[in-house]
Amino acid sequence: MHATLPLLRATDFPALRRKTLDALQVNLGYRCNQTCQHCHVNAGPNRKEMMDGDTVDLVLQVLRARRLSTLDLTGGAPEMNEHFRRLVRGARGLGVRVIDRCNLTILSEPGHEDLAEFLAGQQVEVTASLPCYSQANVDKQRGDGVFERSIGALQRLNSLGYARAGSGLILNLVYNPQGPALPPGQHQLEADYKRELDSHFGIEFNQLFVLANMPIQRFGSMLISKGQFSAYMRLLKDNYSAANVGAVMCRTLVSVDWQGYLYDCDFNQMLNLPLRLDDSMRPHLRDLLGHDVDGQPIVVADHCYGCTAGQGSSCGGALAA
Repeated sequence: MHATLPLLRATDFPALRRKTLDALQVNLGYRCNQTCQHCHVNAGPNRKEMMDGDTVDLVLQVLRARRLSTLDLTGGAPEMNEHFRRLVRGARGLGVRVIDRCNLTILSEPGHEDLAEFLAGQQVEVTASLPCYSQANVDKQRGDGVFERSIGALQRLNSLGYARAGSGLILNLVYNPQGPALPPGQHQLEADYKRELDSHFGIEFNQLFVLANMPIQRFGSMLISKGQFSAYMRLLKDNYSAANVGAVMCRTLVSVDWQGYLYDCDFNQMLNLPLRLDDSMRPHLRDLLGHDVDGQPIVVADHCYGCTAGQGSSCGGALAA
């Protein structure tokens, strides 16, 4: 795989500082039951990196000590971590909002047959990746049969109350472009998704989050192999919008890797660009028990243009109104 950091480190992206820390985005491991073309984590079934129980306990300590409002769980497939359910229960017991970034097909994997019921019972907010409402496009990007399994998972979540009025169970979907292009407008695409998924499958969801592909890991390496990396970076820079800078996700969250080390965002984690904290070369979760990261500088590089181009892109979708 081609390394992208040497192409991204030198940057003219504006300096950023964190506002008030409100959320932990925790990567529970890089193992996944899928291998997706656009994956910035390079996750897959053969990855071995998984968060252990002691680090999971430390996540709960930090949530309690810092009185954080949100725990955002990602991977790989975060549900494949053996401590996933204990962490969810612990966080919900603290009154913390829990987001599960779910690939949908995990709900039909052996050993996870009751996962949907568990998520509903814990009132976990599901943010599910569905790169298109077309079977051909989804299976091309994610593998044969993924679309059918994803549709079945969404119907199951709906049957448990997700996205139903008055249930309090939130189901959001995530769209990524298939190639080196900016995503379409979130508002119109959400309307298209809702129309197509409802008319063909009776599926409801709350919001669609439109995310730009980041020029790192598997997607970045693919761009280099095809000679498209420079053109994609030019596209991102030409569409930079300063209005998006104030709302980027790194301003209010800290990303945590499977070993407990800290980063300003999930993308920096994949580039091994650690968060800066006092004299620590590689800050860890335990440092959050005694140090305040509010107001600290955020590590930036050229990939940050991916979050600020056009309508903007974050884990909560477009940044522009």
